[in-house]
Amino acid sequence: MSTQILVIDDEKNYLLILETILGEEGYNVTALNDSQMALDYLDESEVDVVITDMKMPGVTGQEILEHVNKNYPHIPVLIMTAYGSIDGAVEAMKCGAFDYISKPFANDELLLSVKKAVMLSRSEQEIILLRQTLAEQHGPHKLVGKSKPMREVLQVVAKVAPSKSTVLVTGESGTGKELVAKAIHYSSPRKDGPFISVNCMSLSPGVLESEIFGHEKGSFTGATAMKKGRFELAHGGTLFLDEIGELSSDLQVKLLRVLQEKSFERVGGSKTISVDIRLVAATNKNLKEAVARGEFREDLYYRLNVVNINISPLRERREDIPLLVAHFMQKLAGENIQSRKKFSPDALEYLSAYEWPGNVRQLENVVERCMVLAAKDLIGVDDLPSEIKDEEAQFKSAVDLLPIRLELSGTLEKIEAALIRRALVRSNFVQVKAAELLSISKSLLQYKLKKYNIQAK
Repeated sequence: MSTQILVIDDEKNYLLILETILGEEGYNVTALNDSQMALDYLDESEVDVVITDMKMPGVTGQEILEHVNKNYPHIPVLIMTAYGSIDGAVEAMKCGAFDYISKPFANDELLLSVKKAVMLSRSEQEIILLRQTLAEQHGPHKLVGKSKPMREVLQVVAKVAPSKSTVLVTGESGTGKELVAKAIHYSSPRKDGPFISVNCMSLSPGVLESEIFGHEKGSFTGATAMKKGRFELAHGGTLFLDEIGELSSDLQVKLLRVLQEKSFERVGGSKTISVDIRLVAATNKNLKEAVARGEFREDLYYRLNVVNINISPLRERREDIPLLVAHFMQKLAGENIQSRKKFSPDALEYLSAYEWPGNVRQLENVVERCMVLAAKDLIGVDDLPSEIKDEEAQFKSAVDLLPIRLELSGTLEKIEAALIRRALVRSNFVQVKAAELLSISKSLLQYKLKKYNIQAK
């Protein structure tokens, strides 16, 4: 696709010259000597670069520049004037012009400036396309699931995304907390800004402080240059702090200050830096209990927990498992990993009945493993990992999920309810078949369904 250049000048001779010079270089040029018409053209057509004279009757080049900067900030604007001066050049650049060309101009100088503007325009378009792609990949529709817990998550994401409110995402490891954070970002007015992520557990407190706030040159051994931190990099966008419960007490104090004042200093620096960010934090810990134990600041907890989104573990939303399996298979097929393979109904039943201690992350790994290793296109029960197809291993994994200290009678009831849910899944919610799997009567099954408030479709 050829580059579209809009040239605006009230002097027709210059329009003819520019159209000829640029046309010979392969550019597609639209030359207009009416600046008001040029504004209308900008609003109706695809333009990559604008070249405009500064002094024109009616709408001036300055006004053209302001219009483009406000409505089409990805389009570079080159300003031309026969009244060139250092002051005029500085003023034009301050107002956002890409470059400043004095009349009469040298052809080589003009073409070099246009070439640089075209390269910038293409880069900006690539960034816009990439952001649109990311928005499609991480929008709320990519939070896969139809269960009641997932529908509730999607509803909260839709409500909170347009706001600036801080969000705390909670849930077990592997449930998809970062996906929720991305869904919030790419559904918000900040979607064109950066999404910056940092795991608070992956680095030591000293390194993490530098990573989050940045550091000045010479602030510590090895700091050979100034480095911007994640807060600065996230300016205008969203900062996602994963495993927020792992922050040291010192970093908790500093984070609280940033949330209160929207400013901070780099490590080893004295200059106060202001930032405009939307913070989303995540944890698999119970922060309220951490506050009670004195391990987490109460004031920071309330600053973070403005809106809470809790993601249920996969074992509590089993009806999402077939959808997730299909989603991961489609994703892997796009990466050319055995795209023709699919899971048999029996294999899907086993996947749906498993407890999934590693949640969605573990499910994705299992799907990929089966698609890579299965010898036939139809993936059967025998192709599943032993911990999923072996009932004794399944029982052990379920027991391993239980806390060490527990109340026996209540725990046994929970286990019984889980076994009933699994039988319903494996019998496709046919109660007679579920009762047979459990070796109980249908009437006893119905009694227990009512007792444990289990919906049997």
